[in-house]
Amino acid sequence: RTCWFSQVIIARARERRRSNSVSMAMALRQALKAVTRNSSRVSNNVAPALFVRGFADDSNLKKTVLYDYHVAAGGKMVPFAGWSMPIQYKDSIMESTKWCRTNGSLFDVSHMCGITMKGKDAVDFLEGLVVGDIKGIPNGSGSLSILTNEKGGCIDDTVITKVSDDELYLVVNAGCREKDLAHFDAHLAAFKGKGGDVSMEIHDERSLLALQGPNAAPTVQKMTSEDLSKMYFSDFKRMELNGIPCWVTRTGYTGEDGFEISVPNERGLELTEAIMADAGNRLCGLGPRDSLRLEAGLCLYGNDLDLDISPIEAGLTWTIGKARREAWSMLGGEVLQKQLAEGVTRRRVGFVTTGAPSRQHCKITTLDGAEIGEISSGGFSPNLNKNIAMGYVEKAHAKAGTELKVVVRGKVNDATVTKMPFVPAKYYKGL
Repeated sequence: RTCWFSQVIIARARERRRSNSVSMAMALRQALKAVTRNSSRVSNNVAPALFVRGFADDSNLKKTVLYDYHVAAGGKMVPFAGWSMPIQYKDSIMESTKWCRTNGSLFDVSHMCGITMKGKDAVDFLEGLVVGDIKGIPNGSGSLSILTNEKGGCIDDTVITKVSDDELYLVVNAGCREKDLAHFDAHLAAFKGKGGDVSMEIHDERSLLALQGPNAAPTVQKMTSEDLSKMYFSDFKRMELNGIPCWVTRTGYTGEDGFEISVPNERGLELTEAIMADAGNRLCGLGPRDSLRLEAGLCLYGNDLDLDISPIEAGLTWTIGKARREAWSMLGGEVLQKQLAEGVTRRRVGFVTTGAPSRQHCKITTLDGAEIGEISSGGFSPNLNKNIAMGYVEKAHAKAGTELKVVVRGKVNDATVTKMPFVPAKYYKGL
């Protein structure tokens, strides 16, 4: 879920700014030119904007257990949050994005960090750090939540599953792994020092696969005796798939029905080959994954969420459980309580735009040119055949249908505020 291209550019820009004493804007331009000058373009004009290779020697990057499988399948490997990951395969990003909406797509997301927290106080501990009502989640189900800081900003977004009253399973973003784990460790020490019963285990011994699209459920159903018609969106279950012990969650990052499957590393290739034996499934890389999540109106940490953006500004107020709105006991609770009571000055909204696709940091203006915000994510939608984006604007201009402008490489294009998701969600909630 982290924007790898932005990470590389920003890191190099910071180096140039320190060494050359130039403005951040100038440093970013210089870094972009330096990277793209020595790189090859491998994408269509879809989000994200550029997919380039050669940022780092592959030997310096971490590899998932499926690395050789990706390479053999024609995967174009790129650096991503310290990992070598496939950005696309032999089909184009356009074709791959469309395929997921009509068939089945398998993503290797093993770079993400799976964590288990156990103990009779595990729920209380985590509720001190996230906005969600974890106590209220039924056992065997989960929900998106936000890790907040003291300012109410987003440290990360994460899906939290309540396996039982004393066991939680969560997955955090690869690019946020180190800061998230440091955050957890610091608060764990204080919590346990006061007698709290909670432990944390990091699942580096497991791989994570995401099978998404209309063919996901038929594929998984053939591999298990469990009745998947009774397993709804966000449900979690430990089950065997083709005899392989897995942790299966009915969720994903595409807006389609699908499953995220945690599997022991030593069985990851076996499970992948079993899934890919179905001709209705194709391997899918990070490029189409970004286009799919944008069409679904889903946030990308580092683009649409960061340490200075609150869940309320991001349109994620629903993640703050009603039970949490009494004590506001999470980090940043007082700030969030005030924002909810008094309102916020900016909002995340969707756009349909004309001209060239808008990208992160493109300025948003009123019709008379007054700057009121900027794009956080944008690109061409393969399934809608038009440009879409999301960004933050002053609250007065956030109503759907509002006509605005977006500045892309010096050119002023039309932008219409649009409700999200752009493509209707197809999460399974029963027959």
